[in-house]
Amino acid sequence: MSTSTPPSPLHYFGIRHHGPGCARSLLRAFESLRPDCILVEGPPEAEPLLSFLAHADLQPPVAVLIHASDDTGLAAFYPFATFSPEWQALQWGAARGVPTRFIDLPQAHRMAIDQAARAADEAKAEAPEETPLGDDETGTVPVSETVEAPEQEQATRTLPDDPFDWLAHAAGYADGESWWNHMVEERGDGEDLFGAIAEAMTAVRAETPDDRRGQRAMEREQQREAFMRQSIREAVKAGHQRIAVVCGAWHVPALQGAATAKADAALLKGLPKLKVLATWVPWTLRHLTSASGYGAGIDSPGWYEHLWQQGHEAAGRTTGWLARVARLLRAHDLDCSSAHLIEATRLADTLAALRGRPAPGLPELDEAVRSVICMGEQAPLTLIRERLTVGDRMGQVPADVPTVPLQRDIEQAQKSLRLKPEATAKTLDLDLRQPNDLARSHLLHRLRLLDLPWGQVTAGQRASRGTFHEVWQLQWQPEFALRIIEASRFGATVAHAASARVMEGLAAETSLAALAEQVDTVLLADLPVAVQAVTRALEDRAALTGDAVQLIGAVPPLANVFRYGSVRQTDSALLSHVLDSLIVRGAIGLPIACGALDAEAAEALRTRLIAAHDAVRLRDAEETTAAWRAALRAIAFGETGAPLLRGVSCRLLLDEAQLDSDGASQQLARNLSSGAPPAEAAAWLEGFLNRNAMVLLHDEAVWSLVDRWLSGLGEEHFVQVLPLVRRSFADFSGADRRALGERAKRGTVGGTAPAATAAADWDETRAVLALPLLRELLGVKA
Repeated sequence: MSTSTPPSPLHYFGIRHHGPGCARSLLRAFESLRPDCILVEGPPEAEPLLSFLAHADLQPPVAVLIHASDDTGLAAFYPFATFSPEWQALQWGAARGVPTRFIDLPQAHRMAIDQAARAADEAKAEAPEETPLGDDETGTVPVSETVEAPEQEQATRTLPDDPFDWLAHAAGYADGESWWNHMVEERGDGEDLFGAIAEAMTAVRAETPDDRRGQRAMEREQQREAFMRQSIREAVKAGHQRIAVVCGAWHVPALQGAATAKADAALLKGLPKLKVLATWVPWTLRHLTSASGYGAGIDSPGWYEHLWQQGHEAAGRTTGWLARVARLLRAHDLDCSSAHLIEATRLADTLAALRGRPAPGLPELDEAVRSVICMGEQAPLTLIRERLTVGDRMGQVPADVPTVPLQRDIEQAQKSLRLKPEATAKTLDLDLRQPNDLARSHLLHRLRLLDLPWGQVTAGQRASRGTFHEVWQLQWQPEFALRIIEASRFGATVAHAASARVMEGLAAETSLAALAEQVDTVLLADLPVAVQAVTRALEDRAALTGDAVQLIGAVPPLANVFRYGSVRQTDSALLSHVLDSLIVRGAIGLPIACGALDAEAAEALRTRLIAAHDAVRLRDAEETTAAWRAALRAIAFGETGAPLLRGVSCRLLLDEAQLDSDGASQQLARNLSSGAPPAEAAAWLEGFLNRNAMVLLHDEAVWSLVDRWLSGLGEEHFVQVLPLVRRSFADFSGADRRALGERAKRGTVGGTAPAATAAADWDETRAVLALPLLRELLGVKA
């Protein structure tokens, strides 16, 4: 009597990780199969998180975050969108109480392997005689740079000749992406689709070299597939009759292969292991794109979400998309009438028919919108791509998911201050006289100290520190979830963590200017403990240095804090003695620092000198102002300082009325004399003019001296100094240059020609006619 082989309980569903067509076909297949066990490619450490699937506040896009408990640089994200086949499989199982498991190689092993590989690579790089590995696999990358991607997607995207392109070219498509979209994602064929996918992947893997990505990557893929096969065997042994295996299409041929349990156990024997933690974090549609650095990324997540929401009905898909386009354009005051939509629909349908496609896809809709609605303009299409094709929506997670205390403190602050984290960029204008806005400013500055740049102060705001307003650009990034975990080692609250991180970095900071800027930052963040620590560190470093350049470099940021501290309700009085000490000590050493400098060093010091001068004026204290002016006189009238800096100092004294016109003329005559080397004279003149033409336009003596100096140069010296002089004049405004040109055109003779010309043109008879009115206006008796 013959015995029939019982049917296999295993049903394999090879999917694209974020494909609406795959998701729709998967649900149809599940309704037919009614599986009693669901195995999904994913990290087993995330299985405890499946209990949140029924929670109303878990709304995709979201991601599972896995990170090593002792090394947050080892982390991986597993994103899910509502149209992700894995997400739909998990939801189907949760709604029906079907046992659901993740079967990929645990991240506890993968991260331990990556950690060991990283250490080996670092050791190999330090060895001078070693040859680097020819392996392009880098393992789990720090999430600040990228996110974890399923390896089969990485494989198909990093190959020089993408295997999916082979299939696309055979079918008459330009690339694998468009082929997969039209053949898979815009369809919903049920279980039959997955048989075709498995057949295609078997052919592709047979033609793809195993070592295409290097030895390390090949070993990782083999270990992953061995673990999946072991998990599948366990499900069969448990007695399940209809087991659905949902995995990346690339893995299906390997999972259906003839590998033995003994061989798989040998591959997995002795793998290292780390302790890891898992949680749900919000994600964004934009971070599902390949442009974001996500290896399994897609080109148009917003379009895929639209395909999922509209279902398989083609007409609704087209009209629904164009309706969304119309709403977006009208919201931005761009013309889009009903007639536009009708004609765009007709054109999209016609393009699809010409190309032999059953319904318009995204390329046909884009071309119709560009031609009919945008009149060939690209700018509206860029807006459509950013807001619709890619999308800017951000998911959310329940408040009771596993989090660190710092995360809970941030969420509480966001709630109390009414600052909702959003994926879209928005402008926030804060009035610092209002308590709530001031508290918002403190939170945003504190988060920046924790390397969480949720907000960026606008450029105009940085230039104007005295205003009661702060203008921020806010945009929340999903990777901040990991940075919060990294920062949690500094404290359980934002204030404590920010203070601790600042104080930890003080020991390694040696730059006085950086410490001075740090004082400003911690004051803006309202961190009194950190303010005291940074101020003390600044005092200690300043007491140990005799470098005048460093001392004056620290003056401008401190002066800004001192001058504008009251605007932001910060107590900056404690900084006054530090600021005064820096100014006085810097002024003492500055004349010596200005000597023996080349042109490049003198130019760099010129910038610091002018900034410090402006800061001393802001401080406006008698002792510091006197010390600073004494330093400027020592530089201006000295013999050893760089000519550029002597000229700058002379001009600053003139502008401060500490040098009269006669004194300035004497310095001009001295430094522009025939005995002065032409290059040094030109450098001094550049410093004296100091990018400001007023002294040339309004001081006759200065004009005459400069004119005589230039006129008296020989041809060789004139050619030598011409570039320097032209550079000096190039910084003047266009109006000033025109005024100087007019004055030069009139000419001078000993400085008296303009006056003589004016006298010759003067009509005294006409001038007398205005005297009565002037007397009446000025109240002067005749």
